[in-house]
Amino acid sequence: MKSSGGAGGAKILVANRSEIACRVFQTAREMGIRTVGIFAPGDEEARHLTFADEVHPVASYLDVGAVVEAAVKSKATMVHPGYGFLSERPVLPQGLEKAGITFLGPRPETMEALGGKIAAKELAEKSGVPTLPWAKVPKGGDLKAAAKKVGFPLLLKAAAGGGGKGMRKVTQEKDLESAAESASAEAISSFGDGTLFIEKLVEKPRHIEVQVFGDGHGGAVHLYERECTLQRRHQKVWEEARAPHLSEKTREGLFKAALALSQAVKYRSAGTLEFLVDDDGSFYFLEMNTRLQVEHPVTELVTGVDLVRAMIQLGLDPSKSPLKETPTARGHAIEVRLYAEDAAQGFMPTPGKIEKIRWPMGPGIRVDSGIEEGQTIGTSFDSMLGKLIVSAETREWAVAKMQVALDDLVILGMGHNQPYLQAIGRHPDVIAGKVDTHFLERVLGGFDGTPSKEELALAVAFRQAGLARAGAGSAGHTPGCGAAAFASPWFAGGANKGAI
Repeated sequence: MKSSGGAGGAKILVANRSEIACRVFQTAREMGIRTVGIFAPGDEEARHLTFADEVHPVASYLDVGAVVEAAVKSKATMVHPGYGFLSERPVLPQGLEKAGITFLGPRPETMEALGGKIAAKELAEKSGVPTLPWAKVPKGGDLKAAAKKVGFPLLLKAAAGGGGKGMRKVTQEKDLESAAESASAEAISSFGDGTLFIEKLVEKPRHIEVQVFGDGHGGAVHLYERECTLQRRHQKVWEEARAPHLSEKTREGLFKAALALSQAVKYRSAGTLEFLVDDDGSFYFLEMNTRLQVEHPVTELVTGVDLVRAMIQLGLDPSKSPLKETPTARGHAIEVRLYAEDAAQGFMPTPGKIEKIRWPMGPGIRVDSGIEEGQTIGTSFDSMLGKLIVSAETREWAVAKMQVALDDLVILGMGHNQPYLQAIGRHPDVIAGKVDTHFLERVLGGFDGTPSKEELALAVAFRQAGLARAGAGSAGHTPGCGAAAFASPWFAGGANKGAI
């Protein structure tokens, strides 16, 4: 169903694709706002285009000029960047501003100030926000002296970009020079900028982030924290709201720090501050993401706030924020990311045609996806198939609900990471919430994709349990459901070609 028009003639172009474009279109339609989709070559059959009132081609999702031109041609009054692509590049809001079109996000100068990790750390320190010991990598200067200032073990990190690109762990001085050369080369290849900095390495931290929303005039509220500790190669896999096993002192400290930096830069719209939390509850600022996060649904489910709606409302009337107070948080929510990749084969991409999809159903289950049956998943774009999100009154219940939801999920015709997510959800330490950012690497072979003996034993046990449930036709599972859920590349060693 298309939107009928409303909100004073507003029209939103989403400068993105797949599930996040579908997500923004949904809220816009609920608000009676007309929508515009864009598509790059090779993406003409994408599902998000069926949700838009009109669609326009662009040379590339990264082509700022083409995106602005599409917005002008369609007479869009606002542009939502989604995440990825141009979402954190000041050049997009700058181009839109010249065209008289509202950007649903922070000001370009704010993005510039916080987009570089070095500048963001300097701003954080000025705002009284704790940071890890760090140092700039001097161009042509004494790298070893800078490293000694921070201390080993340490991380070499790219000042631009993210996702683990341009990052190297260094435990000994003799490895420093070669690691810096490698990290800088990767950063240049990925971001066009080889600038590095050095940061003290915390051995077993948790990754906690705080969702904020600013009015652009110095006012801001927080919408609590998210636990994003379970990561593979610095990419989040399993996210929760709220974070378990945090003291109230640490929580309040995180909120205070997040608001201090947001207010200092007069942040506008939705944003997220990321922190490392140590065993003793100490926390350190990492960076600020000046956009909507992939994991925003878990915050929405525990607060009842539609973050996309709030972003649009602020765009419609910048004089007042739709979020003046922190809402009450209720229950617990968990999100997992489904990717077209084979965990048993080093997480290699698994392009193919989707022959069958059966999403789990029931109270407290949400699916954000940009795929449909019959669609062919290629390798030109991000391999994320969608996000499965559950919510319940308690964390224990939410974990159990996620386990069942993953068992009931069926995607046939191609390989995907469902079995890997099942193994994560059933691991005792995950169930207990006792993890750190290296957990998947250490316990589930996360970095190289090679399953450990423990991992394989757990997976086989889960498969047997699933088959037993399916044979018994237990409550919540149709006969054969468990078998289909485990007909996967984890056990077959290839693409999921099983049948229900």
